[in-house]
Order: sequence, then structure tokens, then C-alpha cells
Amino acid sequence: MRNKLQTVQMRLLLALSFIIFHLSFSEAQSALSIIRDNPSFAASNYSVYPDTALPRLTPSPEGKVPFYISHYGRHGSRYVENRKGFDTPYNMLCRADSMNELTETGKMILNNMRLIFADTENHWGDLTSYGQKQHRGIAQRMMERFPEVFSGDAHVDARSTIVPRCILSMGSAMHVMISRNPELHISLKASQEDMWYMNHQDPLLRRNGMSTPEVTKAYDDFIEERKHNERLMQLLFIHPDSVRGVVSDIWLNYYLIKMGLFQLNTHLYKDTSITDIFTAQEIYKLWQWENIWWYIMHGACKLNGGHQPYTQRYLLRQIIADADSCIQLERPGVQLRYGHETVLLPLTCLIGINGFDLETDNLNELEEKGWWASKVFPMGSNLQFIFYRSDIDDKDVLFKVLLNEREATLPIPTDVAPYYHWKDFREHYLKKVEAYEELRSAITSKKSQ
Repeated sequence: MRNKLQTVQMRLLLALSFIIFHLSFSEAQSALSIIRDNPSFAASNYSVYPDTALPRLTPSPEGKVPFYISHYGRHGSRYVENRKGFDTPYNMLCRADSMNELTETGKMILNNMRLIFADTENHWGDLTSYGQKQHRGIAQRMMERFPEVFSGDAHVDARSTIVPRCILSMGSAMHVMISRNPELHISLKASQEDMWYMNHQDPLLRRNGMSTPEVTKAYDDFIEERKHNERLMQLLFIHPDSVRGVVSDIWLNYYLIKMGLFQLNTHLYKDTSITDIFTAQEIYKLWQWENIWWYIMHGACKLNGGHQPYTQRYLLRQIIADADSCIQLERPGVQLRYGHETVLLPLTCLIGINGFDLETDNLNELEEKGWWASKVFPMGSNLQFIFYRSDIDDKDVLFKVLLNEREATLPIPTDVAPYYHWKDFREHYLKKVEAYEELRSAITSKKSQ
């Protein structure tokens, strides 16, 4: 009887946490109002790490102290990774310029683009000075918030994918840590050996993103009224109809907004003004377009089977295995992992942090229900799992999750929110991953027969 009562209580607590979470979205700013105040939010995975003041953390559970941190973080602000996003709008404007069809505004934008090209050339994908600064700040705050974990000769195990911007992000964080506590034992690693879980991109699931007629139609229907911008054509070209053979208003609009927003990650944003020619509503429409694409490709979208987050099942298993091992140690210290947004977002969805495990076949529901990818994966974004216990003999290990340094919710019951029992977490998610792997194995086996 007592067990049944405890189960009912836990379910009520879980339901209450979900209600509070969704109410917080309804009371918060709309996406459009956020974009009016901070256009960078609309850049999705190109958005800049928020530097607003962090809320005060909930005090440690009674009798327990933080003793171990497990982390996965995205690299900091970078230059654009390849030329496509620049070449597409630049070549369109150059062709129109050769036809003497650019307005004064069009010529100003073309000049801005030439400045951006000159600044970015030979820096494709490189970490910027802002990216280094972001990771220095995150590392410093981590040490200030959880000094017990970083005291004395604590061990810090830091690993990165083999991509230079991730390695340099790791290095920026380690520079701060060792300068604040020279006694730390820091080990660094960036090796192909760890890529199977640090940056796993499941080919089957990635292909499944746009694999069904239902998802393709829903996507096309959603973006149809958001992808055109006739006002932009009138603004940039003397005779818009004359340049339509060399200019796509859809991709000019898309890439120009992206290019302008992206510069907020570099020092050049002070010298260019591409985003100034767009209204908040136009930038917001691009954000809506981007947001549903990220949901389809990495969220639990029912239109393509809802399995996309399982691309990060290996990472989740590794996080659990590492934690189980470290919990056995007297002073486990810190495990830091530096990677990419195409890992962090589906991992967040797989775990269901802050309701990002949302399953729907209605793309129009995403915004209303708070599935905003921009909240998860700006440059420098990170997940921190903070573990608590009284001593090494304490079997009831608690932990909480910080998403971008803010306390987050999980879709499992707890009687100590925002903390959760580690045994409940590991049991729930190992079963969840095993169930998917059994399903995938059965489907694969059936197809091979």
C-alpha cells in the first residue's frame, strides 16, 4: 500500500512539474518579442551565447554537497564554416550589379558583403575571440558555483572532438581553470578514438529526417508563406522583375538574414549593417522556418517516426557509464566534453530536458508549446550534470541538470526538484535506449529477410 501511495505521489509531482514548465512559456516573452529585443535569437544554431545575468541556483540538498560534474558543451562562436552561405547571396548581387540594377541600398549591402568576405577568408569555421571568451566565462562560473568539485588537486578530464574550434574551446576553458587553481590535475584529449560517441551522426536516422511524403508536405506547406520577401526585392533592385532570372528572392532573403545575424559572432558586426534592412517580422519568419527544420531533423517529430533524438544514444550511454564509474571514487572531479550542436540538440531531446522530447505531427504547435531550438544550442551552449551526496557511502546520489547554466526539468518523477535521484535517471534512460535498439534491430532484421 505504501509503495502504491509513493507511486501516486511521484506521478502527481511529475504532472505538476510539466504544468509549471508549460505555464512558464505562456507567461514568458513570445519568440517575436525576443527577436525584436535580441535579433541574434533568430539565428538558431548561429545565435550568440546569452550573456544575461544567471538566476540564483537552488541550494544544495540538505546534508549533501556537489562532488562530480559531467558536461557536454558546444564550441564557442565561430566564423561561418563554408562559402555556400556567402557565395549564394553575393553572386546574386554581383550579377545584378553587372546589370546596373542595384539601388543605393543594394550597393551598400554588396559592399558590406565584400568586407565580410575579406574578414572571413582563410578563417572558415575558426573559433573567434568571442568564442574563446564564452568558454572562459562558462568555466569561471562553473568553478565559482561549485567550488567543492574544483578544490585542491581535483582531477579534470577534458575531451574534445578532433575539430580545431572544439579543441580551442576546450583550451580556453582549461586556461581559466588552471589559472584559478594551479593545483588541478588536468588531462586533455582530442582523438578519433572518442568520436563514436562525441560526434556520432547516425546515417540512417539523418536520412530519415525528410524521408516521408507526410513530413515533406508539412515542411513545404509551413515555409511557403514565410520564404518570400518581395519588400527586399524592391529595396535592393531598381527593376526587381528584370533580375529574377539571376536572383532567387527566397534564397537571397534566407542567406542575407543569416549572413547578417552571423556577424554577431565576429568583431566585424560593428562595421556591417545587413540585418538593419530587415524588419523584426521578416527575421522572425526565418526563425520559424529554421525552428521546424531543426525539429524535423533532430526532434521527436511523429511525421518521420519520432526517432531522430536517438542519434545520441551512444553519448547518453557513455554519460551514464562514466557517472556510474566516477560515483565509486572518493574524488571523481569533473568530466568535460566539447563538441557540436548537432549532438547537443538531439541529446537534449532524447533526455527530454525542459520538454524538448515533445512529440507532435503538427508543426504549427512547436512555437506555442515552447520547442524553440534557439534556447538549446547557441554558440557555447552546454549541459551540466551536477552530482550531490553526503559522502562516498551515500547510496542516494542526487543530481540536477543545467541547460546553458540554468536549472532544467526532466520528464521523470522526483520528490526533490530541481534535483533527481541518479538511480531513477539511469534506470529510465537505459530502458528507453534499449527499447529503441531492440526496435531498430527487429526492423533491420525484417528488412534483411
